[in-house]
Amino acid sequence: MPIGFVGGSGIYEALDLENESEVAVSTPFGDPAAPVTVGALDGTEIAFLPRHGRDHEFSPTTTPYRANLHALKSLGCERVLSSNAVGSLREDLPPRTLLVPDQLFDRTRDRPYTFFDEGVVVHAAFGQPYCPHMVEHLTASAAGVDVDCERGGTYVCIEGPQFSTVAESEFYRDQGFDVVGMTAVPEAKLAREAELCYATVAGVTDFDVWKEGAEVTQEEVVENALANETNIKEVVERAVEAMPEQRECDCGSALDGAVATDPGSVDAEARERYGTLLGDYL
Repeated sequence: MPIGFVGGSGIYEALDLENESEVAVSTPFGDPAAPVTVGALDGTEIAFLPRHGRDHEFSPTTTPYRANLHALKSLGCERVLSSNAVGSLREDLPPRTLLVPDQLFDRTRDRPYTFFDEGVVVHAAFGQPYCPHMVEHLTASAAGVDVDCERGGTYVCIEGPQFSTVAESEFYRDQGFDVVGMTAVPEAKLAREAELCYATVAGVTDFDVWKEGAEVTQEEVVENALANETNIKEVVERAVEAMPEQRECDCGSALDGAVATDPGSVDAEARERYGTLLGDYL
């Protein structure tokens, strides 16, 4: 099975892949942000997708998250790695450092949070929003290439596209959150509904606005995101190279028992719309 990689801000091109080709994928949820680049890394097939499009034409709110994840699922991906540009809420986590979060706090309000919005109701468990095995694997992969990367922490996802106010930033710090960003939700939720193992490498670009003298700007974010690109790609490449052949978690059966709708009442249109995702569950 190919391994998916969703590149965040600053990562618009695929890893250094062999035999690259582009695949245009159509989904029931529209087109993904860009054609998927498929190639091989040391014999492992990779499917790469820039989250915001190649020219960063999609905002955090308008990004076609459902189409992006569905496209990777339809190409056979079982595991998806991603990157996020984030602001730090901690003094000891400065710009140009990396973190692999293991928790999420959702502060968004204007996005489609589920694939199953018509004809089928699904309640997927989301207590551990990132695959624990992939969190460990990404952290170990960072150590394997001598990249300083902290394991664990809470990513608070805001709507954007504006950055936080000082009051908001101070509130997030008071809650004990570690980083703030705009793109982890609904991507992580959709990955769970697609039964994908999912984890991310978050690259710190700024101190948000809580730190005295710090005023986060797009220029700063872009500069530091590009500086983080090399380390993030090294971590992801190592993770791909060392990826276990078999999944060792429950992500692949995340929807077992989660479908609330009586399968007998699901019409043909819904079955076609959700066929790639629900399969035998209907």
